[in-house]
Amino acid sequence: MTAAALRVVRSDLWIDAAFDERLQREPGISLSVFRVRGPSAAAWDLLSQAHVYHVSAAKDELAQEWFVRADLIARCPQLLCVSSSGAGYDTIDVAACTAAGIAVVNQAGGNAASVAEHTFGFILGLSRRMLEGDRRLHRETGYAREDVMGHEVQGRTLGVVGIGHTGRRVAALARAFGMEVIATDPLLAPQEIERRGARPVSFHELLAQSDIVSLHCPRDASTLKMMNAEAFARMKKGALFITTARGGIHDEAALVDALRSGHLAGAGLDVWDREPPPLDHPLLAMDNVYGTFHTAGVTHEARRNVARIAADQIAAFAAGERPPRLVNPEVWPAFEQRRARILG
Repeated sequence: MTAAALRVVRSDLWIDAAFDERLQREPGISLSVFRVRGPSAAAWDLLSQAHVYHVSAAKDELAQEWFVRADLIARCPQLLCVSSSGAGYDTIDVAACTAAGIAVVNQAGGNAASVAEHTFGFILGLSRRMLEGDRRLHRETGYAREDVMGHEVQGRTLGVVGIGHTGRRVAALARAFGMEVIATDPLLAPQEIERRGARPVSFHELLAQSDIVSLHCPRDASTLKMMNAEAFARMKKGALFITTARGGIHDEAALVDALRSGHLAGAGLDVWDREPPPLDHPLLAMDNVYGTFHTAGVTHEARRNVARIAADQIAAFAAGERPPRLVNPEVWPAFEQRRARILG
């Protein structure tokens, strides 16, 4: 293929400088940036000629006009590859891309260390009731230390739902703290789950046996509202629920009920149906809810790593190679035909 022809387009939403710096060193790549709050016509002029569209994975930061759906694909006839800015791809209709012969890549694993650390921050903060203690210290006096007495995590059981890049790092941290780790993952054989540091169990067994349940699975048709009222009821009384996965996998109303009833002792939530959640959200009014604004993977190190991985994948694509983090591998034969036709 002729690498000199490859046109990459991204929006002006924040991205670590490593992305632009890497691509600007490649002689066969041109990079253009459109303003998400600028004139739509200017953006479409760039996108309609793009071969690669690097799109934000943050569904509530990007106007839906710029989501990769069938209508955008129809207006971008030369589009060959869509690159997500993170591990998730909520802003991309993967099925529509596959049908059009467009490769979709993500940056899975690029922020795994940061998300795992954030997860364990939730685990320690909730188990030791640090957040409750901090809030009470700021607003009142005269209470006993025992009023905010928590539990050690040593000897407790952590249930990991999805033991991929992040889940396996969480499992390693948990073992270092002396926890038992169990996991469920429909994409992995039991032997592989064991190799990744957890005892394999079914989803229902995990809910019943875990003192802490932590989600690290993708959001798709099989996981939407997976953590519903029935699932929360299956968890141990006094258990903790944690998610750094994606909003929509847990039912927020059902979680409110499980916490209000006292069945669950607390929750650590980095992801929400709407991000950020409204200030009057009932979960934010609870002292036993540790909430963050989808920042588990937002560290200087993770953002730089993800930007570098994304740029490396695009550079590999420009060189005619198959990118290592291909979300829809079944597209490859159709993709190669389109690449040959469009790029020569």
